[in-house]
Amino acid sequence: MSRRGALLALALAGLAGLAACSDSSSEGEGGSAAATGSLPPAERTAAAGSIAASTVLARLDLPAPGRYTLDRIMPAPHGAVLDSDASSHRLAEYTTGKITLFSFVYTACSDAGGCPLALATMHLLKAAIERDTQLRERVRFVSMSFDPAHDTPPVMHSYGGLDALPTARPRWYFLTTQSARQLAPLLAGFGQDVHAARWAQDGAQGEGGAGGAGARPALAHLLKIYLLDARGEVREIYSPAFLQPAAMLGDMRNLVAEAEGERGKATVAVTAPWPSPLPARPPSG
Repeated sequence: MSRRGALLALALAGLAGLAACSDSSSEGEGGSAAATGSLPPAERTAAAGSIAASTVLARLDLPAPGRYTLDRIMPAPHGAVLDSDASSHRLAEYTTGKITLFSFVYTACSDAGGCPLALATMHLLKAAIERDTQLRERVRFVSMSFDPAHDTPPVMHSYGGLDALPTARPRWYFLTTQSARQLAPLLAGFGQDVHAARWAQDGAQGEGGAGGAGARPALAHLLKIYLLDARGEVREIYSPAFLQPAAMLGDMRNLVAEAEGERGKATVAVTAPWPSPLPARPPSG
């Protein structure tokens, strides 16, 4: 089975699992409860589908890392961003040097198929990578707000919670921008569409909202999570149908194998003996 065919089978299994978990949620039951109990309700529901999908991996023939190639889709855009400590940086600091899992979010999102699904998936991946010595120091996560008017650095710091600690591995950054004007080229560069769908009161947003009185938009967007290599090139874009942690881990390991293969070729090229610029002298006599 091809990689894309295997991912489609995983997606179908995930949808079936999500439906089953939704049916049982009113009774407080479900096989994935232990794995998702620490997540907020919206993330818990979203994660259940991914966990259900992973149970079919044994019946699928996903290619082994190093046995397939991820296309080089596009370079990540450049621009100015703010970290959750309010320090200014270039986006390239968070998209190069390591394998990066990048997503756009906004803190007031309550759509289980949107930002909570992205966060739930990344939490599942983070738990797996924490135990993976090959990936732990070579992967970073980045969650960037597309609602800078409300998601200020302090809001993003609160949103990240323990995940945003500098000691966490893999490292997880929660970014925003100073203005919609600074954000626009980043959205365009990643191909992420966002528009205001309706208005809601901050006070009704709960713990994830910006807080305070006033209205803020509910932003409609298609969930995408981007996988970038250490050069800052987008190598995969995961939509909800293909957002399966097991396959995503495989893609990260594939990028590690690719980088190690390139490094090995470079070492061989440097250490190989240089050809003599002079022809060999014919034997005397």
